[in-house]
Amino acid sequence: MAEHDSQQGHRLIRFAEQGDQQQVEALLRSRVDAAYQDPSDGRSALIAAASEGHAAVVKTLLAAGAPWNAFDRQANCAGDYALAGQHEDCVEVLLNAGVQAELILGAIERKARSAQPSNSSYLEQRVQYLKEGAQLVDEESQGVMMAWEGPLMQAHAKAICSGGGDVLNVGFGLGLVDMAIQSKNPRSHTIIEAHPDVLRKMREDGWEDKPNVHVVHGRWQDVISQLGQYDGIFFDTFGEDYEDLREFQHQMIHLLRPGGLYSYFNGLSADNAFFHMVSCEVVKCELAAKGLSTSFIPLPINVADPAIWQDILNKYWQLDTYLLPIVQWTSIDSGVTDCKDPSS
Repeated sequence: MAEHDSQQGHRLIRFAEQGDQQQVEALLRSRVDAAYQDPSDGRSALIAAASEGHAAVVKTLLAAGAPWNAFDRQANCAGDYALAGQHEDCVEVLLNAGVQAELILGAIERKARSAQPSNSSYLEQRVQYLKEGAQLVDEESQGVMMAWEGPLMQAHAKAICSGGGDVLNVGFGLGLVDMAIQSKNPRSHTIIEAHPDVLRKMREDGWEDKPNVHVVHGRWQDVISQLGQYDGIFFDTFGEDYEDLREFQHQMIHLLRPGGLYSYFNGLSADNAFFHMVSCEVVKCELAAKGLSTSFIPLPINVADPAIWQDILNKYWQLDTYLLPIVQWTSIDSGVTDCKDPSS
């Protein structure tokens, strides 16, 4: 029985690679597993079809239950192969499948979410500024923020300060984005920071003495009710997950003035290019439902040098392009994804 299933699974992979829609459908009707993967290399019918650009077969396999995010033994998924082959139709089909799956999964996970703050462990640890302030690490040598992010923070600051006025930053870290914001001479500059060691460093460096700076001590969840409205908002916390970002964005709509601009550190799924695209589209989709338009500016970045990550436990960025988010009020959604509320 197992040998028969293996033979049928290999047939499905072969026909998918050839783009033979009729044979693929026939095998699926005979209950061949759409998710079958070759034990030797992890290749699946979905990966085979995406690699060759057969979008119709990709749709059929997804509808039959093939997982969009399954990896082969080279740690690549179908979307990675579609991207590499520049098969745009396949990329779009897989991207939409990934977004819809993540929206549904997110809705399920929120129902089971613990009330315990996701960054409570980080806030209880000591953090250190190393290499003359070029690194901020926690007790486990995880990188909280590093100097290579400097050009990205400059770009974020340029975006959120483009209209002048009042600016909010959530999460100080090394202060890279805050130094860049200060160079733009905003009318006011509010900084929320929760970690006591970081707050101590801010005091030592004179941030609380700057005339247009207001430092708010505490987790953003606990102090957000104290805030006003802003022309530019940036979000970059450590030890929190996508659900925290999502909750902030739910609150952020009450803080962002008409004509204002919001951005965040886009470190979602930063170890896989296709998963990163899916994460970006999920954010774009959920913000569109709130009347916000999101675009992404690609910025080249090279952090491949092992010396950058020496003594750092978590290599938290592994891609060669950073997609800088620009979010603003609009009634127009130009995205490719059909955003449906999974809870409806």
